[in-house]
Amino acid sequence: MIELVSESKCIECNVCVNVCPTNVFDMVPDAPPTIARQSDCQTCFMCELYCPTDALYVAPQVEPLESVNEQVLAEKGFLGSYRRDIGWGRGRESGAKQDSTYELLKHMK
Repeated sequence: MIELVSESKCIECNVCVNVCPTNVFDMVPDAPPTIARQSDCQTCFMCELYCPTDALYVAPQVEPLESVNEQVLAEKGFLGSYRRDIGWGRGRESGAKQDSTYELLKHMK
């Protein structure tokens, strides 16, 4: 579930607003988008995936977290972590090369 739009990292491009399939965000003039309908979040990670500055955090849990601390998330490398893990973004390499599940398919034939 979407948990955070970082005010310090967000460049107000509103890409997250435009890619969200369930209309979770609202645009705010001269400010980062707001999470207006958190309960509508389907945890699809599209917003985090497309954010060019890794300003979003989507928690894998489908229930809202009780507390969200941006500094702790940043220190632990959670901001934009889904995007980083799959290799989206300039200078990143896909993590798919490290995924060995494809080996299972060889044994299923």
